[in-house]
Amino acid sequence: MDFRKELKENILKFWLDNSIDYKNGGIYTCLDRQGNIYGKEKSVWFQGRALWVLAKAYNTIEKSSEYLRAAKCIYDFLPKCTDTDNRMYFTVTDDGRPIQKRRYYFSETFAAIGCAEYYKATGDKSVLDRAVYYFDTAYKCFTGKIKCAPKFVPENHSYKALSPVMIMLSTAQVMMSTGYNTDIYAKIADACLDEILHGGFLTENALFENVSPDGKAVDTPTGRKVNPGHSMEAAWFVICQGLLTGNNEALEAGKRIIDITLPLGWDKAHGGIIAFTDAYGKPATDLEWDMKLWWPQCETMIAARLAYTLFGDEKYNKLYRDVKEYCEKYFIDRECGEWYGYLHYDNTPSSTLKGNIFKGPFHIPRLYIIMAIMDETGSIEKFMK
Repeated sequence: MDFRKELKENILKFWLDNSIDYKNGGIYTCLDRQGNIYGKEKSVWFQGRALWVLAKAYNTIEKSSEYLRAAKCIYDFLPKCTDTDNRMYFTVTDDGRPIQKRRYYFSETFAAIGCAEYYKATGDKSVLDRAVYYFDTAYKCFTGKIKCAPKFVPENHSYKALSPVMIMLSTAQVMMSTGYNTDIYAKIADACLDEILHGGFLTENALFENVSPDGKAVDTPTGRKVNPGHSMEAAWFVICQGLLTGNNEALEAGKRIIDITLPLGWDKAHGGIIAFTDAYGKPATDLEWDMKLWWPQCETMIAARLAYTLFGDEKYNKLYRDVKEYCEKYFIDRECGEWYGYLHYDNTPSSTLKGNIFKGPFHIPRLYIIMAIMDETGSIEKFMK
């Protein structure tokens, strides 16, 4: 596959043609198979994520004025997605009125990376200031300086989760790439790396989604849960941190995460990476556990190709090629463009939608950007800059 060509002529074109709201600002993500808008509520996650994608494509793939025009449209919409307490909403109306606000602070992390990358495209210091503003808010939530409602009642069922740590690691890495306060962001990234490797999540058998606050395994369905997509994504985040800092432990740990995740996540009967599993083979409680979602396939391809490039072990090249062929066969929609998002266990589409509140232009274009860079340079270094 020519990833650069496919990114420009299929993936980005699909979203640029159908989703940018030049009237109200921002981007729609509720698109059907043909790209028609079926819902006008806007995902705040994807305001930041799409901003990052368009700016990253401009910075690394092509200096396209269309990418920057769409990015500006989204960037200018961000203040409407931000409440008076500096926190962001989860969904808003088409013209930016609030619909839902959640305890999670991922809207802020995605806004931070979007603004950071847009700053690198424009050189506008006010854009960097906004990136710092969103990062600071997210980090205060992460550290508890801003109190967020717990997911579980702490006195009865307390966990710490992997996903905030891995997203904060990736967010800090993007902030480092701006060249602003790099020492501060580097310390945060290293602390997140240490938590992933030594905070109880990584064991001999799995990278767990949830462990006790003191880093112990918890023998409950929640405690035994593994999200193979998260694990593969964390693997390449960890490897990138190793590359950025010369940390060989991180490089080896990233490889190890891939090795222990693949047996848990790969569907031997039908191919593809499943959505959830129980680390010890007990019944998975998520109803979609054996479905194939678009984004775990993307993260597995990145992790496998990066591992093969660094370590030269053919098993990683085989994994990369197996998942790539699987996605070309079942996920890519050659007739209408982009990818299906959700397949049943047998690889038939459970829905033909191309976007919703959680699926939009992020994991797939990020995959294509990285693959295009690695095709052309042989490494991921340009992506991390």
